[in-house]
Amino acid sequence: MFTTRPELAGTHGMVATTHWLASATGMAVLEDGGNAFDAATAAGFVLQVVEPHLNGPGGEVPILFATAGDPHPRALLGQGPAPAAATVPYLRDELDLDLVPGSGLLPATVPGAWDGWLTLLRDHGTKSLREVLGHAISYARTGVPVVERLSTTIGTVREMFREHWPSSARLWLVDDAAPQPGSVLRNPTLADTWQRLLSEADAVGGDRQARIDAARRAWSQGFVAETIEKFVRTPVRDNSGHDHAGLLTGQDMAAFRATYADTVLTDLPGGWTLAKVGMESQGPVLAQQLRLLEGMGDRIGYTGGLPDADTVHVAVEAAKLAFADREAWYGDSAEPGVVADLLSRAYADSRRGLIDEHASLELRPGSPGGRRVRLPTFVAEGRGAGGPEDPSGVGLGEPTVSPSGESRGDTVHLDVVDRWGNIVSATPSGGWLQSSPAIPELGFCLGTRAQMFWLQEGLPNSLVPGKRPRITLSPSLALREGVPVLAFGTPGGDQQDQWQLCFWLAHVHGGLNLQEAIDAPAWHSRAFPTSFYPRTWQPGRLMVESRLGPERIADLERRGHEVVDAGPWALGRLSAVSRDPETGLLRAAANARGAQGYAVGR
Repeated sequence: MFTTRPELAGTHGMVATTHWLASATGMAVLEDGGNAFDAATAAGFVLQVVEPHLNGPGGEVPILFATAGDPHPRALLGQGPAPAAATVPYLRDELDLDLVPGSGLLPATVPGAWDGWLTLLRDHGTKSLREVLGHAISYARTGVPVVERLSTTIGTVREMFREHWPSSARLWLVDDAAPQPGSVLRNPTLADTWQRLLSEADAVGGDRQARIDAARRAWSQGFVAETIEKFVRTPVRDNSGHDHAGLLTGQDMAAFRATYADTVLTDLPGGWTLAKVGMESQGPVLAQQLRLLEGMGDRIGYTGGLPDADTVHVAVEAAKLAFADREAWYGDSAEPGVVADLLSRAYADSRRGLIDEHASLELRPGSPGGRRVRLPTFVAEGRGAGGPEDPSGVGLGEPTVSPSGESRGDTVHLDVVDRWGNIVSATPSGGWLQSSPAIPELGFCLGTRAQMFWLQEGLPNSLVPGKRPRITLSPSLALREGVPVLAFGTPGGDQQDQWQLCFWLAHVHGGLNLQEAIDAPAWHSRAFPTSFYPRTWQPGRLMVESRLGPERIADLERRGHEVVDAGPWALGRLSAVSRDPETGLLRAAANARGAQGYAVGR
């Protein structure tokens, strides 16, 4: 089968990310004697510089990892909660909002990425913070080449920057226009912020761990928190069409710490086990899809590296059922035990019969453990069905969307494995340059992840102070016979766990290698509410890559799908690394779509 580039193989280390400079940085750290955690942290900070339209210092990062010699994968959640002042009565009743805006200052949650990366480095890395952060500081100061999507995104929000967010215009516009692809973009203010954090940590002294903790405090209890609290007090325009101040305070930031958590483990046929982040993300929805398809193995087929039409159909129908459950049951306030019920074989058996030969146009959540379904009123009334448009025209709730409203692969992703057997998968996001105005003294903006909450009490994903929004970020680790062997993931908002399903089916069921599975034609459904403002969906819409072939596309249309040809190479930005525990052989692959992602290794 033709692939866009080879699947890499070696024994020293492998790094795969959504941008070649981040991959090169991670490999440079491995070559310098660092481990996978050092490399992942360094690459993660570089991604904040080279893809600022997809992630930034004001965002968040969920991380899955396993350490050499320990078969138990863990999650590290660098994901901040809603501020103490963010309540449903305030936003819904006092501000008269029915949705949390997708842009501006009001939807800001506590930035979690800094503490997440530093906690990973402190506890599992070997390098100093100065060594791993130095790469990103250098790129921010000397500049990075502007990729086409970055230029396009800035161009899309240029007028909004000029009219409403002048600090962003000063930082991101060049001669009052978007920077051109291939030009060099610098952010010396961000470099200065990072350098000051390092200097304050060095002034405290102590060993490597003590200095990392000092840098964490300088962020959450020092000048960064103070500057953010002062900045958000001034109202700015957001998606609601009005000016609102933010609710984030220095106390909110001081109270936050990245936390470790158990992963959600799902045993699958062939000796596989899938590890995902829990119900504060959409992570378990991939496991739900696979559990539903577990009883339909005879309908999963690949011919010449292409999925059969029946494969796509049953996968899409399984996705509709799993994501309907996401809307009803997922969230940081989810009931204890609900995830176990959702992933039980008995529950999957009870739901599998809903998949027939025709495309469903209904949102059909189930009743795990006999629970009574309660959808958000906004969803139950179908108020977002049918249209992708943001009525305000102010900012972008989702990082990158096409004119038709389809996601083109927001966020960033990285996977790393080293020669000792440490393995990491992380999906950083948030703090996009188009999400909220740049903070001029710091060189970055805040995230808008609170847009994923519902302004209705009593739901698993209701806005509650101190609770985290149910994010779409969904890195993956897989074990074989109890040993961690595979890390993978993709940007893509609500599509992340659909595109990862495409990869899993191609790799595990279709027998394709990592690169072949990433290159294989992808698809996704739009039949459930998006997680981003204005929370729309299109019940019958099925996006496919044209390489699927006209016969398969016609077959899907006959089954009732509203098929939209997204183009030959349009869906997904996957990357993956793997390790054979018997031979020590390491492998890696990355997405060619968009001409940015690369895997490196030796």
